[in-house]
Amino acid sequence: MLAISPEDIQLRIERDNPWWKDNGAGIQEATHPKRVYFNPFVTLSLKFDVRRATILLGPRRVGKTFMMKQFVKHAIEQGVDPKCILYASIDTPIYSGIDLEKFLRFMPEAENQSAQKIVIYDEIQYLKGWETHLKDLVDSYPGIKFIASGSAAAALRLKSKESGAGRFSEFMLPPLTFFEFLQFINKGELVQGNQPGSYSTDDIEGLNAEFINYLNYGGYPEAVLNEEIRNNPEQFIKNDIIDKILLKDLPSLYGIQEIQELNKLFSFLAYNAGEEASLENISRESGITKPTIKRYMDYLESAFLIIKVSTVDDNCRSMQRERNFKVYLNNPSMRAALFAPVSPADKSRIGHLTESAIFSQWQHSAGFHHLKYARWRNEGEVDIVYLGGPVQQPLWAGEIKWSDKVGRDEWEQTKSLRYLINKHPSVTNAFFTSRTVNKHIKLHDRPVHVVPSALYCFMVGKNITAPLDIPQFVQAKIEDFPTHEEVGADEE
Repeated sequence: MLAISPEDIQLRIERDNPWWKDNGAGIQEATHPKRVYFNPFVTLSLKFDVRRATILLGPRRVGKTFMMKQFVKHAIEQGVDPKCILYASIDTPIYSGIDLEKFLRFMPEAENQSAQKIVIYDEIQYLKGWETHLKDLVDSYPGIKFIASGSAAAALRLKSKESGAGRFSEFMLPPLTFFEFLQFINKGELVQGNQPGSYSTDDIEGLNAEFINYLNYGGYPEAVLNEEIRNNPEQFIKNDIIDKILLKDLPSLYGIQEIQELNKLFSFLAYNAGEEASLENISRESGITKPTIKRYMDYLESAFLIIKVSTVDDNCRSMQRERNFKVYLNNPSMRAALFAPVSPADKSRIGHLTESAIFSQWQHSAGFHHLKYARWRNEGEVDIVYLGGPVQQPLWAGEIKWSDKVGRDEWEQTKSLRYLINKHPSVTNAFFTSRTVNKHIKLHDRPVHVVPSALYCFMVGKNITAPLDIPQFVQAKIEDFPTHEEVGADEE
């Protein structure tokens, strides 16, 4: 059998780099909406004076390749010679076995030999030992800016930290926020206001309708922009995203043998997203041993399929031995692909998916790991408690509901929230979400904003991403982001 010839590789690379001939005119991705993360990514990636490779991490299908092609167009418009930009998708079969340095040989000669160059390696995790190769390239070619992307985010991040210390800058691209979703479908006018604390809507039913669409398919840019994909989420999301992670990425990364067991666990967790769980009851219901469940859940969380939230008691102290926790979907759209889309009549299921959606927005924040939920005896529970400060005390709290019962029976509906904030003077404000009710109340002299869940979801996504810049996004501190009061409390 014949080996793949350099000529055939050259032809494929030229096809993947059409801007060498058309100066970027044929980059179709440039016509699509840009993520709110585009500008900070561009700023980081065009810092030629910093000898670091940019590692773009993120789940499958959140728009990494789109953003890199848009970046190519932007770089050309900023004066970078198109012939000095090389793009290669490492998972392309014809590139199998080619080390990263060999790709540089296929870049055409630039008229200016000292011109700045950019080399992009897409899906770099498919090359074994990529981190060592890339670090060597950064050291050996100071005149080239290297950019790499990958979907196996957890493994990439681990290897980046182990082998690329001082040579790699990580950049995380999460699923679409609800704010971005409305921008993509040109429905941004459903929410008025452009400052933290000033958002409102005069069409809550219209906003709720789009929020349900967001729950069903809104986390993935391609599904939002393509009606065919949107109408067939089972094929696009389940087969092309979930199954590839469960059947290919995780088994190859972690040596998992019982693939069907992993698939079974994820389906169980996705179906029960938002419910309180424990290793014991998951094991009992699924038939999988507790050590295996714990290990697989770590894998699913590292692959950005699930979000695990720990519990605290009414003293807002973590349990010495974690017994219970909640599991949310990193992207609520995954549930529709696995089972069925939700409709306005599915109020109970929408309620749990709303919790997933709101936690999904908060994961964009550097302070996400400070979010817990509180549970105590006598069935007391508060969905979100933010712990902060030197002694990790509760600073704000909130309940997430897809119901307007709070408008009819405020005293009964807020009893758990009242109990918690009365016990903790450190809680300076709180929120309570509804389906349509929007008003201000006070509980134990603390301000509480009752706000529609869709509007709250918009506010979190908008305000968490609004202040993005390079120092905040790459080396973020909690204080760099809006407080909950800025996110959730409208001005009276």
